[in-house]
Formats: sequence, C-alpha cells, structure tokens
Amino acid sequence: MKSLEMKKDEKGSQASVKCQNEDVSVYSHCAYCKFCEGVIVNKRKVKAPQKSKMDGIQKGLTPDEELMAAHMMFMTLIRDGTAIVCADENDEGFTSLYSY
Repeated sequence: MKSLEMKKDEKGSQASVKCQNEDVSVYSHCAYCKFCEGVIVNKRKVKAPQKSKMDGIQKGLTPDEELMAAHMMFMTLIRDGTAIVCADENDEGFTSLYSY
C-alpha cells in the first residue's frame, strides 16, 4: 500500500493526487477506483466505505441507495483527509471499481 498526499485548493472544493505521474481529481478518480483503500484522516486510515458496499451489492445483500450514501461519506472523508491509501503497487493507474 502506498499513501498519496492530497493537494487541495484554498476553498477545499478541489483535491488531487499524483497518479501515474499526472494530477487526477480525488473526487472523480479515486472515489471510483478499485485500488482506493481509504483516506488518511488525522493520522488514521479510514477504509473506503464504497468498497464494502460494492461487495454487498455484488452478493445481492446491499440496496443501491447504500452505495450512494457510502460515496457521499467518502466525499466527506476526502474533505477532512490529507492522503489517499492506494493499493496500486504495479502503477496501473485508474481502474474502475465497477468493472467485472
């Protein structure tokens, strides 16, 4: 696992990380990437809530609305966090969480 430090603007409305040598939006890339394992908030790793909800949806145990709520929680974690925990050890870059 690696930690990707977030760069935020003054307002906090944009956050980016360095992924495959380019800056990508945390909100539009990391939130939907299968390699995103969580966010570091106050020196503690918080697991990405959408990962566990996605597992439940694939098994038919979780309603779609819970996945949407999990994504909203992830956006809140990004706002409060300082880094993304990434499992992309082979430097593959963004890979959709929803690909099968």
